[in-house]
Amino acid sequence: MPPPRTRGTALRRRLAELRGPGVPAKALDARALAALAANPGCSRRAILDGAGVNKTALASALGSPSAFGQSQFALTRGNAFEAKVKADGGTELLRLVHERLDPHAEPPAGASVPDLTAVGPEGRTARTALALREATAAAGTWTLLDHPMLALDVAGSPAFLEPDAVVVHPDGSWTVVEIKSFPMLDGSADPAKVGAAARQAAVYVLALERVAARLDPAPPVRHRVLLVCPKDFSNLPTASAVDVRKQRAVTHRQLARLTRIEDIADALPEGTCFSPELPADRLLAAVESVPATYAPECLSACELAFHCRGRSREAGAVTTLGRPVRAELGALTTVEDVLAAARGEAGDPDDPAVAALRRAARLRGEALEAMCR
Repeated sequence: MPPPRTRGTALRRRLAELRGPGVPAKALDARALAALAANPGCSRRAILDGAGVNKTALASALGSPSAFGQSQFALTRGNAFEAKVKADGGTELLRLVHERLDPHAEPPAGASVPDLTAVGPEGRTARTALALREATAAAGTWTLLDHPMLALDVAGSPAFLEPDAVVVHPDGSWTVVEIKSFPMLDGSADPAKVGAAARQAAVYVLALERVAARLDPAPPVRHRVLLVCPKDFSNLPTASAVDVRKQRAVTHRQLARLTRIEDIADALPEGTCFSPELPADRLLAAVESVPATYAPECLSACELAFHCRGRSREAGAVTTLGRPVRAELGALTTVEDVLAAARGEAGDPDDPAVAALRRAARLRGEALEAMCR
């Protein structure tokens, strides 16, 4: 077996071949890593993200351009709200952290806000690590890190991540802060959006844990993050503590799986390449050579979702109806199989899914017959 460094070099060379000659790798961010955690069974996304393929360009080349991402209006609104939350040295933000996460600590009056500017992402990462070390050593004080830079190893390459804020508490513990522009109505927000924010925050927690592990003693990284949103229909900030332990565990497992993307790459046909410059038929064959796990949730998380949805519909896959439906149907993987089982033309009668479908078909027939009398 070749040494790890040799295997790592070979893997990077292989991933570069998958991107295409001279095509730079697209850096992974927290949103992309969080989306991976939301659909851990998709080999297609794993290899494309691990190789740094630009999926937006790939989707356009396949004829299924992506509508994924925030509108310019949403970005502007989000930036304005974040600036409001962090105004006056983050006074309001720190007040919310104190109120929601650490009410027994001293109030955050006169908190430190270190300058994190440096040259390049590597420099900013080093400056952030130094600021975290200094803030942790200054026991008894509050510190706000505005847009720190963290690094997380993904498939042998560093992914540079930029959380909205990290707060160092007087006891030396660290908290991730996520600022979102969707509203919190009567103290609660859209569960789907909160879930996406929690998965993104979990990526930052993992990256912070890597920084903490290099300190002696290692300061605790809190698994309850602060989600800050506009209150009701105003522009006033409110906040909620969100436990991300589950999301952190899922993301950790998925990142461990990404470090084995060599297995996925080795299973691809020789000469496979995902460069958008390739002829459409060859590019389609390359993409289809990697199995995908499509679900409706992909539409809000992946640039290739429209393409995968179209192929899933062509195949009549029940996953187009959602993961809960797919889970209920067991071994029945296509709509044709489901209809045949319901009509009694196929399927094991002892299979609970088949029995339920036949009963539902019988009840439907009886109801229609009663309506026609």
